[in-house]
Order: sequence, then C-alpha cells, then structure tokens
Amino acid sequence: MSNMNDHFGAAAGKLHPIRNRRSPWAVRGELARTTMIVLAVMGFVLPGMAWILVSTSGWVDGVFLPTLPQVWSSVQAWFHDGELLGDIGISMARVYGGFALSVLLAFPLGLMLGTLTPVRAMLEPVIDFSRYLPAVAFIPLIMLWVGIEESAKLSVIFVGTFCQMALLIASDIARVPNAAIEAAKSMGATNGEVVQHVLIPAAWPAMFDTLRSMMGLSWTYLVVAELVAASSGLGFSIMKAQRFLQTDRIFAGILLIGLAGLLTDQAFRWLHRRAFHWHHLRG
Repeated sequence: MSNMNDHFGAAAGKLHPIRNRRSPWAVRGELARTTMIVLAVMGFVLPGMAWILVSTSGWVDGVFLPTLPQVWSSVQAWFHDGELLGDIGISMARVYGGFALSVLLAFPLGLMLGTLTPVRAMLEPVIDFSRYLPAVAFIPLIMLWVGIEESAKLSVIFVGTFCQMALLIASDIARVPNAAIEAAKSMGATNGEVVQHVLIPAAWPAMFDTLRSMMGLSWTYLVVAELVAASSGLGFSIMKAQRFLQTDRIFAGILLIGLAGLLTDQAFRWLHRRAFHWHHLRG
C-alpha cells in the first residue's frame, strides 16, 4: 500500500508540478496578490502623508496648498450644492463622446494604414505631423467651425486623440507576424479575409490596450475642452475656482478627474483580462 501511495504521489507531482515563483526583483518578477495590493495602497498613502505633512506644517500658505480636510469639505459642499453629480456626469459624457468619435474614425483609418502600403506611404507622414499640433490651438477654429455647444467640447477631445489613436492602431496591425498572413494566403484567403480573420483577431489585445491608453489621454483633455464656453463640468469648475483662488475646490476637481480616469482605466483592464484571458497567462 505504501508503494502504491508513493506511486500515486509521484504521478500527482508530474501532473501538477510546483512552479517556483520568480524573484520580485528579477526582470518581470512575480509578487503575491496580497503584496501587490499592499504596495498599490502604499503608492497612494505615501504621497498623501507627504501632502498632510507639508500642508499642516505651516511651511506653505494654505492658499497654495490646502489641507486634506479642506479639500474634503469642498467636495462635501460641492455635493450639497447639488452640482457635483451633474458636473461629473457631464464631464464623463464629454470624455466618452469625444473618445467614441475618435474610435469611430481612427479605427478604420489605422486599419488601412497598417494593411495597405500605399495608404501608409501617403497618409502616415501628414498624420504624424498633425499629432504634434496642440489641441488647445484649435479652439478658435473649432468655435468658428462647430460653434460653442457640446459638439465643440467633443471636437477638442477628438482633435487631441484622433491622430495618436490612428497611428497606434496602425502599429498594432503592422506588428502581426507575416507568417500568419502568408499561411492564410497559401490557403486561398483574399485580402479582405486576411484582414478579417487574421490581422484583426491577432492584433485585438494590443489594439484594446491602445484604446485604454487613448481613453486616459481623453481625460487629460477634459479641462481644455471645457474652456470652450462651458457652464458645467469638472474642468469648468476648476477654472471657475481659479478665478476666486479657491484652491481647495481646484484640488477637489483635479482629484475627482483622476479618480474618474482611474476607474475607467481599471474597467478597461478588467475587460482586457476577461476578453483576452490567454494573453495574461504567464509561463
């Protein structure tokens, strides 16, 4: 019986080998999930403690750096005024709307840039040039072309993200190995079938990461977008607070934008893991 148990134990060891965890300080090392959570929390706690230390020590005037309780009181007053939730909702709608418009046009353009060499040769230089043009410089033209309504705010976010998104999607498509393309062609696939069944599925994980990055970039353009004749929104509230030196309201708006962006980013990360679970398997 003892020999049989030893035999089964050895077999179980072969079926379920114990993998040693790589050192956390090695290249692409590994950490336990609990350790990762603790370190992530520390990443927020340590700057917060530094803020508390500096703001309460008297080294800096409160006009320039309010305390955390002052910022929290500003958020509470903002909420009790009945404006906070509306400002958050309006700003989120503007960011998501401008981002969706950018995806709608940049995705097919990036697909063509990554698959068709003549299109890439003709359009990539001008798009590469255009992505360095500051979105804020287009505000007068946007107001002239589309007015000062919501479409103007969406247009600012679109201008800030469109060229970057198109070029990054093109790069994601271009990184698909040629071997997969040649294998599909050898089986009689047309150009359209290669794009539909080879390039897009193979590039989807990378393109989803690109969309996640561009969503983060969209949030950074929110305050710029709300410079265009806005009367609500987080960015507008920050600019209004600046006129009255309400530094606590400015910090509150900045932190709320950061929190909304972080939650959006985490939602993209969760969707990426759900949709492309094999992409996150580690050897």
